[in-house]
Parts: sequence; C-alpha cells; structure tokens
Amino acid sequence: MPKKFLRPYLILISLILGVSTSYSLAVDKPNILFIFADDQSYETINAHGYDEVSTPHLDTLSESGVSFYNAYNMGGWNGAICVASRTMMQTGRFIWRAYEVDDKTSLRKLKKKGETWPQLMQAAGYETYMSGKWHVKIPSKEIYQNAVHERPGMPNQTPEGYVRPIEGQPDKWSPYDKSFEGFWKGGKHWSEVLADDAEEFLDDASRDEKPFFMFLAFNAPHDPRQAPKRFVDMYPQEEVKVPVNYMPSYPYKYEIGLYRTQKEDGSWAMQRDENLAPHPRSEYSVRVNRQEYFAIISHMDEQIGRILAKLKEIGEMDNTYIFFTADHGLSVGHHGLIGKQNMYEHSLKVPFLVVGPDIPKGESRDQFIHLQDVMATSLEIAGVNKPEYVEFSSLLPLIGDAKRESHLGNSMYYAYQTKLQRAIRVGDYKLIVYPPVQTIRLFNIAEDPNEMRDLAGLPSEWSRIQSMFKELLKQQEQMEDPLDLKSVFPDLASH
Repeated sequence: MPKKFLRPYLILISLILGVSTSYSLAVDKPNILFIFADDQSYETINAHGYDEVSTPHLDTLSESGVSFYNAYNMGGWNGAICVASRTMMQTGRFIWRAYEVDDKTSLRKLKKKGETWPQLMQAAGYETYMSGKWHVKIPSKEIYQNAVHERPGMPNQTPEGYVRPIEGQPDKWSPYDKSFEGFWKGGKHWSEVLADDAEEFLDDASRDEKPFFMFLAFNAPHDPRQAPKRFVDMYPQEEVKVPVNYMPSYPYKYEIGLYRTQKEDGSWAMQRDENLAPHPRSEYSVRVNRQEYFAIISHMDEQIGRILAKLKEIGEMDNTYIFFTADHGLSVGHHGLIGKQNMYEHSLKVPFLVVGPDIPKGESRDQFIHLQDVMATSLEIAGVNKPEYVEFSSLLPLIGDAKRESHLGNSMYYAYQTKLQRAIRVGDYKLIVYPPVQTIRLFNIAEDPNEMRDLAGLPSEWSRIQSMFKELLKQQEQMEDPLDLKSVFPDLASH
C-alpha cells in the first residue's frame, strides 16, 4: 500500500496511543527526490528551446513545474569544479567558507555536529538515500543512512580518449566500445546502474512509513562521454552545429591557467578537460565532442524516465518534490574551450527544474539563484529552521511569486582558483577579471548572450566597469575571498 494511504491511519494510531507527534508529523511530510547531473550546461534541455538535444523526460519535468533560467554555480577553488559545487551543497556554505572545510577532518567535525545536508533531513524525520557521483572528502555512507555505488569524480579515462578526434585520421576511441571501460566499467553503464539503484530505493521507500530524501547523482554527461550506439546515432556528427562563438584557440588560454607547455607527444600540460580535443580546435573535433555530449545526455534522460516511472508506480508522484540540476556547465567547443574552468555562461549556468505539490506547472523564473539553493529549499519543505551556517536560500518564495526580487538582488559573484579568475554579474552585464595579466572583459549578456563582443575597451563603459569592480570588491569581502584585487588593479580600486 502506498505511504500516502497509510499516513492517516498512522497519525490516528499515534494520537490514540499518545505517541510523540514528531513521528506522525514526519510521515505526513512530502518526499524529496533530487536528481543531479555532472557537467550539464543550461543549453541542453529541448523544452527550453535547445532543439539539438532530445530530452523528453526532462522536458516533461519542465512542463510539469518551474524552470529557473538563471541558475549558477559560484565556481571552484581547483580544476575539479565539481568538488567545490558539491561541497557547497552538502555543507550549505558559500565557496570560500566551503573551501575551509574541504578536508576529511573538517567534514567529520561537521558530521559530528550534524551539520551536513542529509543529517539535517534525517533529523527532520526523513530516510536518506544516496547513489552515484560523490566527490566530497568524506564517504557518503558516513552521513547518508543508505548509500550504494558511490562513484568517484569521473569514470576512468584512457590515453586514447584524449586529443581526439583528428579529421582525416581513424578515431582511436569510441563512446560505445566497452573495452575502454569508463562508464562501462563493471559491465553495465553507470547511468543505468544509478537508475537500478533508484528503483530499488523507491521500492524500499514505499514500504517505509517515513518520508524519503533521495540524492541521485549521475556522473553523466562528464567525460568520457560514453553511451550506447543507438544514442550516438541519434546525432550524426555532420549535422551537429558548431557553436556560434567557436574559436580555434582561446586568446587568454595561458593567462587563465588552462594551457601551459606542449609535450613531445603533442599533448599539453594543462587542465585535463582542455586536453580532450586537439589543439587548435577544429570544427570537426568540436562536432564530434558535442555529438557524444548530446548522446550521453539523451541516454541519461532515458534513465531519468525510469526513475520517474517508478515514483509513479509506487504512488508517490503527487507527494514528492522533484529537483533536477547539475553541478556546473561545460564549454564543449564554445570560445575555443572544452572544459568548465572559465567564467562564461556555458560553464557557470545550469538547468534547474522543480516539480511538486503546489508548484506551478509550465512556468519559468528569471531571477538569479545558486544551484545549491536546492539545499535550503529542501530544508524549508522538511520544516527545518535554516541553521545560521547555511548561506544558501530557499526558492519557495520565488516559485510562489514570479515577480519577487531574488535573495541575491541583481548580482552574482564567481571565482576560479585562488588567484586566476574572478567575475561579477550585475543585471545584464558581466565583468570578467584575469588578475595574472591585469586584464578585464565586459559583456552585455542580454544583447550578447554568447559573450562574443568584449566592451571593456570602450571609453563609454569605463564608469560601468568602475561600478562593477566596486561591487566585486564588496562581494569578495562578504565571501572572505583570499585574492587581493585592489593591489592588482590599483586604478580601478582607487575610484
């Protein structure tokens, strides 16, 4: 019998027997299902107007709830942006305060105090489940009641998976050749294993009187971007579009810490992601990379369909809040880049979908949010008074009122590594700062969403740059950002 039919009887029994009402209140709470992708840019949901990608199940979620069109990750303190994103989410702390607890000793101290996301949900009466990518420096089983198939930051990559493909030469790697392991390691694609785990979790949850909090984290569509052949065949590479802001080479590739020196074998000493395609980028290599990116997203979408079907089967669809987002975006050929270690929209912005009881259907929101706001939102749904150390905010007020101002106002702060990159978004404009070379870039996102026209050299924009730089300094102070931009840009700091 589905839990929703059991609840009235359980509450009645608890009242008759004089049992503590905390239990009866717990079983009457809605469930929370959080589905998390890895490396999925905002421009990959068909229902949002990106018709190159087939995502029927994510489209259904979008049509059944609210889509946030300006959901962002704040950045990261090292090349593995997902570490920062996930640590912020599990601890509730903004980027640099999350950085301070990014070690096993500190995280175990938080665990001892019950300050992690799943522990707060457990204390509110939820049964907690986790499967999939973790990439936080404390085992998931230490803070989740049920944890299986904890995956590392990425499936294993192989030498053949780098600096490819080269036009006119046979490709040494294939996304559906299981001998390269990666997502295929263990015999079944990891996205399919996650769907298996979810179905089993949901069957177990249907027999448990308590509400569930489920954290399901796909490694997809992170590289190695592998999918069954039928999904790759959905996207003939010659039909895949090259991004309009395609470049053979990014002009600041050395200055922002992506490219360093070329090795004798032709590869580069650089951030790993950028070595996935040849240098300089060819349109052919970009098309193939995007083909494989779209294929693994469509394959993941099919697994999400399985999870949603099981939720409906156990009779809990109408009593469950469903969230879908990703830890950050990805370039995949934009601006001559392949990875996410940059301050452009394709790498900072993610899809963010919310479905559930009393959530409007088929609506969108344009307010700025952090993707990690899902943590605070779940706490409000669970009836938890948000602890002071949780810096993210519930989205329920914005969901309820499309015209309400964001808790972030009209600005967003971003950072990459302690000294390499900073950015500030104020309204329609984004200021990108490269401290190592005292370089700034300015883009009008409303008029130039692909960030192709740098306005920083225009005298007419100088006062705007000064104002935005001042706001960046203000937010740096609030974030406890360790980088001293005043000494790097004394002219801007003096105004």
